[in-house]
Amino acid sequence: MIRNFADHSANERTFLAWVRTAIAVMAFGFLVERFDLFLELAAPSLAGRILSVPGQRFGNEAGLALIILGTAIVAIAATRFLMTSKAIDSANVHAGPGSRFDLALAILLGLLGCALFIYLSHAFVTGT
Repeated sequence: MIRNFADHSANERTFLAWVRTAIAVMAFGFLVERFDLFLELAAPSLAGRILSVPGQRFGNEAGLALIILGTAIVAIAATRFLMTSKAIDSANVHAGPGSRFDLALAILLGLLGCALFIYLSHAFVTGT
């Protein structure tokens, strides 16, 4: 039997949950960038206007930011997985990593979501 098997398997499940989250964030970034292309093509026929160039740039940058954020999440999750794995096997008592990163990630994704909502609502309402 593996020593501290329950702790190691919980650590692995947490790591895999972070990886799934990162994949979802990256896929959402790809979707945002492709949806921006859809708006560029569909908006003239829907509203009779052409989307502004700065608006297209925001969608591309937001999509790229989400893809980069997803990649960073994978790197941080791997680091946390390895550190926790070593801490489980050691005899010393270690403090947990805290939840600052988790809260910062949630706030960053919330702000990016609000910015995307404002951008998309502006693109559909005004057609510019």
